[in-house]
Amino acid sequence: MKSCLPPDPNPIRPAEALPAGAWDAHCHVFGPGDIFPYAPDRSYTPPDAPLERLTQLHNFLGLSRGVIVQASCHGTDNTAMLDAIARSQGRYRGVAIVDGSVTDEQLADLDRQGVRGVRFNFVAHLGGAPDLDVFDQVVHRIRHLDWHVVLHLDAQDILTYADRIERLQVPFVIDHMGRVRSESGLDQQPFRQLLELMRNPLAWVKVCGAERVSAGRRPFDDAMPFARTLIEAAPDRVLWGTDWPHPNISKDMPNDGELVDLMFRFCPDAQLLEKLLVTNPARLYGR
Repeated sequence: MKSCLPPDPNPIRPAEALPAGAWDAHCHVFGPGDIFPYAPDRSYTPPDAPLERLTQLHNFLGLSRGVIVQASCHGTDNTAMLDAIARSQGRYRGVAIVDGSVTDEQLADLDRQGVRGVRFNFVAHLGGAPDLDVFDQVVHRIRHLDWHVVLHLDAQDILTYADRIERLQVPFVIDHMGRVRSESGLDQQPFRQLLELMRNPLAWVKVCGAERVSAGRRPFDDAMPFARTLIEAAPDRVLWGTDWPHPNISKDMPNDGELVDLMFRFCPDAQLLEKLLVTNPARLYGR
């Protein structure tokens, strides 16, 4: 089983201050494993990354709010995420992972605890596509909660599942710019399809995960054209996050302060930045 590298313990101070009320729309908490055990069938083991370290990072960077996204290493046991949300006194919201056995009562309870969506992993190294019947069933059942579904895809999956994604009747969020590969350019078929998806008023995308898009090393500038193009395509439905503590990074661990600086470079317009960091996530997660 793969062990993940720890995040960079020394984030730089961003060159510019974030706007008031800025959200980190994609971050994680892991463990501590002796309190919140990792899933036995996980594909990787992360270093513990508890709430206290996440809030320390957010305070340092100037991020007011956050969305804690359940990761596959904890499976469908959302306890660590829910504990973090409860202890945050309203600062954080969550995205859960559930399976077909979840009841309507359990979904309603998750909603009361601050969960606003469910996430499905399609990524090959995390086990590949979920049971699509379960996917359809869960997505149908979350409609009355005003939740959304988060899709963690490999780039090719944007093509493979395009018809199914277009049929979704709840808002859907594409993680990490669809994990397209920067070396394949803006004209690559998966990215063209992602842009086509963004014409759908239910479609959202996270312009984060630059280290997963980049072919190079820090500061991952080759991911910038993809983020800029997506922001231009759907300025009211883009989100940004740190992805702290960056699980499954093998080539070059990001520095979270540098990621904020990178975000300012691909979104220098103050009005667009306000949408990206404040208005958009508050609309999707704020209630």
